[in-house]
Amino acid sequence: MAETEKAPNGSTPTEEQIPMKPTGGDGDAGVEDKPANGATPADDAGSEVIVLRREIGLWGCVSIVVGIMIGSGIFISPKGILANTGTVGMALLVWVLCGVMSLLGALCFAELGTTFPKSGGEFAFILEAFGPMLSFLRLWANIISIGTGTIAVLAITFAQYCLAPFFGSCSNIPPSAIRLIAVAILFVIFYLNSVSVSWTTRLQVILTIAKCVGLIIIILTGVVLLFKGETQHLENGFAGAENTDPTTVPLAFYAGLFAYSGWQMLPQVTEEIQNPSRNLPLGVIISMAIVTAIYVTVNVAYFTVISPQELLNSEAVAVTFAERMYGPMMWIIPVAVALSCAGSINGSLLSDSRMTFVAAREGHFPMLLSMIHVEKRTPMPAILLMLPICIVLLMSDNVYSLINYLSFAKWLYLGLAVCVLPYMRWKRPDIERPFTVPLVVPILFILLCLYVVIVSLYSAPVDCGIGCAIIFTGVPFYFFGIWWENKPQWLQKKINAVTLFGQKLMCVVHQEKKTY
Repeated sequence: MAETEKAPNGSTPTEEQIPMKPTGGDGDAGVEDKPANGATPADDAGSEVIVLRREIGLWGCVSIVVGIMIGSGIFISPKGILANTGTVGMALLVWVLCGVMSLLGALCFAELGTTFPKSGGEFAFILEAFGPMLSFLRLWANIISIGTGTIAVLAITFAQYCLAPFFGSCSNIPPSAIRLIAVAILFVIFYLNSVSVSWTTRLQVILTIAKCVGLIIIILTGVVLLFKGETQHLENGFAGAENTDPTTVPLAFYAGLFAYSGWQMLPQVTEEIQNPSRNLPLGVIISMAIVTAIYVTVNVAYFTVISPQELLNSEAVAVTFAERMYGPMMWIIPVAVALSCAGSINGSLLSDSRMTFVAAREGHFPMLLSMIHVEKRTPMPAILLMLPICIVLLMSDNVYSLINYLSFAKWLYLGLAVCVLPYMRWKRPDIERPFTVPLVVPILFILLCLYVVIVSLYSAPVDCGIGCAIIFTGVPFYFFGIWWENKPQWLQKKINAVTLFGQKLMCVVHQEKKTY
C-alpha cells in the first residue's frame, strides 16, 4: 500500500489519506530514532499531538500486573495442584516453584521491554527478531482464543460469584443470568477502556487493592490459627510424596502457572509507561514479590482450616474456607473473587488491545485498528475489536475447551519471545539495554517452557494438535493481509472506504508522533 500523508490533527481524512504503510517487521525497525527510555509524560501529554499518552506510573504498573495475575486462579487452582501432587508439602513447593518460574520470565520480559521500548509485548519482540509470520500467528491466537477467551471466562466467573449469594451456590444459577451479568461487566469495562486511560488505571488500582484486602483477610485468619496450634494438616507435609505419580506433576504446574499468568502483560503498554527504563523492571519485580508471597501464604492459611481431602472435594476452596470461618460475613470472599475477576478483565483488555494496536501499526491488521481517538487518546478501534469476539465466546459452551487447546501454545510463544533476548545479544550487542539479566535466566526459562510444551504434547497430543490447527487457520489471513502487498486497485478502494467510514464513525486518526 503506497504511503500517503496523514490528515492534520482533528480534520476528516479523505479516501486518499487512508493508512500509511508502517515501517517495522524487518528485524531492525522500531529500534532506531526511539525516545530516551526515561521519557516522561511531558513528552506527550503536554501537547496537542495525537498519541497514546504516558499516564502509567510505577504503582499503575504494579496494579496492572498484580491485578491481572490475581484473578480466579488462587481461589480455584489449589485443588488442581493438590490433586496432582498428592501431599500438602509438594503442593506448597509447586506454588513456590511456579512463582520462581514466573519471576524468571518476568525478568526476561523486563529486559526486552526496556531494550525495545515499543508496546506490543510478545508480538513486538518476536517481530523484531523472527519476522512477521510467527508474530502474526501469536497475535491471531490471542485474538481468537488466548486473550479474548480468557476475558470471556473471567466474565463468566465474575457473574457466577456476583450471583452466588442470591442463589446459594454457583451451580444453582441459571445460565442466562450468568451470561447477562457477564455481558454487562464486559460493556462497562470496554467502555471505560475506550474513553480514558487514566480512569482505567485508577480502576485497576482500586480493584487490585480490593482483591488484595480480601486475600489478606484469609492470610491473617491463617496466622491467628497457626498461633493457636492449628497445624495438623501441615505436619508431615511430605509424607507419601514417594508415591506421587511423576506424570501428573506437570499438570500441577499447569494449575499453578494458570494462577500466576499475567506477568508478561506489562511490556504490552510500554509506550504509555512513565520512565519505562525504571518503572517497567521495578514494577514486575515488586509485582512478582507481592503475588508470590500472597499465593504461598494464602495456601498455608487454607490448610489451617481445610484438610487435603476436604480441599479436593471443594468446588471453590476460598468459599469453603469462608463458610467455616466467617459465618454471616462469608459474602466477603465471593465479592473478593468477583473483584479479582473484574481487575483481571480490565488489566487484560488494557494490555491485549495494545498488542492489536501495535500489530495494525506494523501492517499486520487493518490500519483502522492502529488509530487513536482524537480527544480521548485511546486506541478505541483496537479495544472495540475484542468486544464482539468475547461476547461470542462467552455465549459458547466450548470456550473452556478452546482455551485448553491453546494453553500449550501460550507457553510455546512465551519461550519463543524469551529466545529473542539471547538472539539479540548476539546479533545486536550494541543496542542500549537499560536493564539486563544474567544469560542463565533466559536459558533456564526457555528450558522450562520447552519442558511444559513437551509434556503437553506427550500427555494431551490430540488437544495440542487441535490447538495447532486452530493457530494455523491464521495462515491464509497472513498471506492475504500481509504477504499480498500489490492488491488490485478495486479491492484497495473498498478497504480504504471501510477505513474511512470507521474513522468518521469513531473519530479516530493516525498517531501523529513516534513514541518508541
